[in-house]
Amino acid sequence: MAQTTSNNSNAASDAWSPESWRQRPVAHDVAYPDSDAVQRALDKLRSFPPLVTSWEIEKLKAQLAEAERGERILLQGGDCAETLADCRPEPIASKLKILLQMSLVLVHGSHTPVIRVGRFAGQYAKPRSQAEEEGQQGDEGATLRLPSYFGDLINAAEFDAHARQPNPDRMIDGYQHASLTLNFIRSLLDGGFADLHHPEVWNLSFMGNADLPPERKAAYEKFSHELASALKFMEALGERTVDELSRVEFFTSHEGLNLLYESAQTRTVPHRPGWWDLTTHLPWIGERTRQIDGAHVEFFRGIENPVGVKLGPKSTGADALALSVTLNPKNEPGKLVFITRFGAGKASGRLPELVGTMERAGRRCLWVSDPMHGNTVSMDTPSGPVKTRRFDDIHQELGETIETHQRLGSVLGGLHFELTGEDVTECVGGAAGVTAEGLAANYVSPCDPRLNYQQSLELAFLLAGRLGSSRNNTRNGD
Repeated sequence: MAQTTSNNSNAASDAWSPESWRQRPVAHDVAYPDSDAVQRALDKLRSFPPLVTSWEIEKLKAQLAEAERGERILLQGGDCAETLADCRPEPIASKLKILLQMSLVLVHGSHTPVIRVGRFAGQYAKPRSQAEEEGQQGDEGATLRLPSYFGDLINAAEFDAHARQPNPDRMIDGYQHASLTLNFIRSLLDGGFADLHHPEVWNLSFMGNADLPPERKAAYEKFSHELASALKFMEALGERTVDELSRVEFFTSHEGLNLLYESAQTRTVPHRPGWWDLTTHLPWIGERTRQIDGAHVEFFRGIENPVGVKLGPKSTGADALALSVTLNPKNEPGKLVFITRFGAGKASGRLPELVGTMERAGRRCLWVSDPMHGNTVSMDTPSGPVKTRRFDDIHQELGETIETHQRLGSVLGGLHFELTGEDVTECVGGAAGVTAEGLAANYVSPCDPRLNYQQSLELAFLLAGRLGSSRNNTRNGD
């Protein structure tokens, strides 16, 4: 059973329901072999409590509206694709820790509050370039062609005919693991997790790397001590700890790829109009599924959540305008998030058309930079070609995006990263010193390469001052 019942987009009317997407073509569709099993899984999902609440979503939408005006910064990050096996205390806590630490660095450097949004508690599905892939089953097995791995919400990563078969019961597993993840995160935050008011004890061992320029090392040390002093002053002034003075809030996000899963948890709520996707606070539509007449745009145009959309280097101003009118027909502040993912060297050429078109039409959106997905490369290593990203390319795209928004007088309101709080070796470069030869040391991502703890925190330090300077110039009209 596929996700759609018809590929005739002309059959769909303007009337929206949580099921109207079924009348549109579904990009990256999933073909489930047992339609009865799919229906049983959906009935079960509909009976479960929501993972998030409508008032949390409204709060996020209000904060995103403030980010549009340059009054906040969105920091969104986490795994390329979560795995069910990583629903354990250590990986969850490490991702939360690095996002909290990065946010504090950005707050200090930009003098702007940060909206913290994790790519977790639902990031279990991923689009793939090819529906099938060729490989060998087992050590001595014959070469087979099997369905690609589309994330743990759909099938399993092991190259095995049974594991790669799409299984609707995995939607139940995904919901349950997302619920466990959210429960643990909320417990950590309520319990005062991460002693953020003492950044001098952070793991900054990467500053001793021999390849790190002395001026950057000195800047890190100065920044760390300034953070410590500023936060201790706040404690003394308020006679309370920083986490008591300003409670840490956290929101979740994931790509809404599997519309069966999303629509099964979409419902009305008491005392608020409209339909709410209660799998997450901030779903987004990927670059490969943002067709204006497609099922994903059709589904997400009808929900009350803020919605993100990835825009790649081939996107045009007409694309952005059409998506804006469809996904945000009331032109609400905080409703639409455009996440640009161009690649190093392309932001200055692509952004002006997108921003200019939106501004001339008077359309609202929050501009966010994703410097990860446009900078994926294949790199030769002793064990063969490996998919990776260069730290310098990521930093370059971020710098170009900041400068272009500053030149245009528009606001870069957020940053979107694929990262982990662990010491993986998946992206090369940065103060962590990962080389092509060292990629195999701890490359564990089932899909795309992520920044490790050291690379993530280094980027936050590098960006903090530039964002602050950019925002001050924009506010002053420079």
